[in-house]
Amino acid sequence: MTVLYTATATAHGGREGEAKTDDGALAVKLAMPKSLGGPGGEGTNPEQLFAAGYAACFESALRLVARMKKAPITDASITATVHLNKTPEGGFKLSVELKGNIAGVTPDEAKSLMEAAHGVCPYSNATRGNIDVALSVG
Repeated sequence: MTVLYTATATAHGGREGEAKTDDGALAVKLAMPKSLGGPGGEGTNPEQLFAAGYAACFESALRLVARMKKAPITDASITATVHLNKTPEGGFKLSVELKGNIAGVTPDEAKSLMEAAHGVCPYSNATRGNIDVALSVG
């Protein structure tokens, strides 16, 4: 494989610390959500960061696929919902729902574009077979 880009981030303090990229473009405070037993408050968490990254990456893949298929989309957005699940063994596992809002095409065409993007998106390829990902259009 040929490396096209490399991103580096460092976290310190786990879910109640901070994370930042080596170039300073991203620096966030992390906070444990109340639903996980933390205090909540200001700060993000790994699931929110994963959802934002997956949504952005998937939308880019969707737009690439639409251009390749000459699909007449006029606008698009992806909402990624990331769930942190507890396994029966006591571990943890993620699952994801990706919902596409794709203007300019029929619902069937939108679903086809979502499926094609799922085959191209680096996040989808990295997680395939490891986490459940549900696709929908709205």
